[in-house]
Amino acid sequence: MTTYSFKDLTGAFVHPLVGSYILAGGNVGLGQITITNATDRTAHDTAADGSVMVSYIAGDSGAATIEVQQTSDLHSFLLGWFNQLKTLADSGDVSLWAAGVLSLRNLEDGTVHTLTGVSPSKVPDKVYQAQGQRVTWNLMAAAVISE
Repeated sequence: MTTYSFKDLTGAFVHPLVGSYILAGGNVGLGQITITNATDRTAHDTAADGSVMVSYIAGDSGAATIEVQQTSDLHSFLLGWFNQLKTLADSGDVSLWAAGVLSLRNLEDGTVHTLTGVSPSKVPDKVYQAQGQRVTWNLMAAAVISE
């Protein structure tokens, strides 16, 4: 029998501009992380006579969706990261825009995801209302390696 626990997740987000943020399932405010692979590896072309040409598509691009409470330290960290990147980009320096690395490891099943070339899609939408909410960070990745 196996048991799943979000607290078995460990990892880090690292960027040369802001340093690192240690991620753990027990971090206060972390809701969920979804890793998405964007590259479809196979394409089929069917000719008029019914013959099929199969193509392998190279590439490892993808994304990470990180859901956190709007008052969490992780949200503040990512917002500071975005603002520093945007300030540099607005002044003409985009050299660090995609320099982020996100590494995640599940201690229970041993799975590992490493995302490189990580950049922010946009600042999350934020709702102001009587009860606090979660915000969702959409991060793009040039490469998603799954082990």
